Amino acid sequence: MELKNNTILITGGTGGFGAEFAGKLLALGNTVIVTGRNAEKLQALKQQLPALHTIQSDVSKAEDIVRLYNEISVGFPHLNILINNAGEMRKLALQAEHDLYDITREIDINLSGPVRMVQQFLPLLKKQKNAAILNVTSGIALMAFPLSPVYSASKAGLRAYTQALRVQLKNTHVKVFELVAPGSTTPLNDKFMHEDGFDARMLMAPDKIVDSALKGMQNNRYEIYPGMAKVLRILSRLAPRLLIAQAAKTGASTMYGTNTQ
Repeated sequence: MELKNNTILITGGTGGFGAEFAGKLLALGNTVIVTGRNAEKLQALKQQLPALHTIQSDVSKAEDIVRLYNEISVGFPHLNILINNAGEMRKLALQAEHDLYDITREIDINLSGPVRMVQQFLPLLKKQKNAAILNVTSGIALMAFPLSPVYSASKAGLRAYTQALRVQLKNTHVKVFELVAPGSTTPLNDKFMHEDGFDARMLMAPDKIVDSALKGMQNNRYEIYPGMAKVLRILSRLAPRLLIAQAAKTGASTMYGTNTQ
């Protein structure tokens, strides 16, 4: 796929992968719009990237997505690439008490958000001669990560949805890509840095991950596995029990009351 002279919408664009995508895609000569919940962060990113278009919007809210579509369809009618990047990851001990509305927050953002975004924007994308959707999942979509159980479920669900969407759109001009992102040095992982069993040396720089994603899209590689994601893909098939046993060691002493020594 050609990654020049496109009109691109990126959700969750104020930091991490989103900001990296924005900067690199602008440099390639694209019109880029980013969304985010935090107006101050959007303004700060706009100061760094003056050519960027920013719109405050929350993918967990259906009414925000409708308003976003109304604004985009009028202001950017040639939108042809949607990057569903917004995401949240939390440590959750399921044996503790949780508010029933809050417990599914990661599903609302990481899974329901992209599903709603695609459903809302698909008619506009289908009007374009060349269009694409990139859903950002995670290496954790290939396994269970006990320290973040709802995040695991949301990313596994998004991966399954992306595969089904690709099949359903195979006879259209809309290509469906998946970035299976490995652990990275973004704010998403900051909360895990001091957990037992967490090895920060395994994290990959976000710019390298985004470079892999863009190269994969240019080569029409529909599933993109940068860095350790390639290893997780193999292990999830050959040794799934070993994989979850290793994952369960992360944060074990604090989350499950066990002694990992």
